[in-house]
Amino acid sequence: MRKTALITGATSGIGEACARKFAQGGYDVIITGRNKQRLAALKIELETGETKVLALAFDVRNRAAATKAIKSLPAEWAKIDVLINNAGLALGLEPEYEGDFEDWDTMIDTNIKGLLTMTRLIVPKMVERNSGHIINIGSVAGDAAYAGGNVYCATKAAVKTITDGLRIDVAHTAVRVTNVKPGLVETHFSNVRFHGDDKRANSVYHGIKPLTGTDIADVAYYAASAPAHVQIAEVLVLATHQGSGSVIHRD
Repeated sequence: MRKTALITGATSGIGEACARKFAQGGYDVIITGRNKQRLAALKIELETGETKVLALAFDVRNRAAATKAIKSLPAEWAKIDVLINNAGLALGLEPEYEGDFEDWDTMIDTNIKGLLTMTRLIVPKMVERNSGHIINIGSVAGDAAYAGGNVYCATKAAVKTITDGLRIDVAHTAVRVTNVKPGLVETHFSNVRFHGDDKRANSVYHGIKPLTGTDIADVAYYAASAPAHVQIAEVLVLATHQGSGSVIHRD
């Protein structure tokens, strides 16, 4: 019987790569995101052979919309085996005392509250079935703050704590919980952080070969594919010349 994976933030970057990896690995996939056009294009791309794809357009910050989307799932899509909480972003790189209030709200509402909403909507049925896997995409930024990262780092520290707490809460079941913590990954992440400033975004990856979304998708798929008695609780994935969230050797 085919399994189903739901991926939030599937229209670009790590989320899009996860959708491809899990579809290629034999899963049917539910892809979610805000951009209907990108979701539609990805759905067409992934629906090959036996793979089925369901696209749901909503913003994880909108709890009512997320609830409506999940509660209206057709019966054949209701059993979600893997939830990948990927939707997240960083905005700005200012000192904390100069931060933008709206940027703060967007990061907190997406990275923390959006993840909690999806977890609350989907995990109860996993517990009821005594099976399932939640994979949260955290960050090396959750391990220690770096200059200008203040609120973003705090949100990813929250993801780590929330993930650990969920793992404790479901320890009496066969549900598994994983935190994947990427380092420097070349996606649209930096373009979003710098509000579309491509020159500044590209400088983030100058002089180092960064990770790709596919690299992180491979790790998520590996965690989901481990034997049932193996729970890969946390994985820190860095580029070879990255020592930590703030230590990067550049040529």
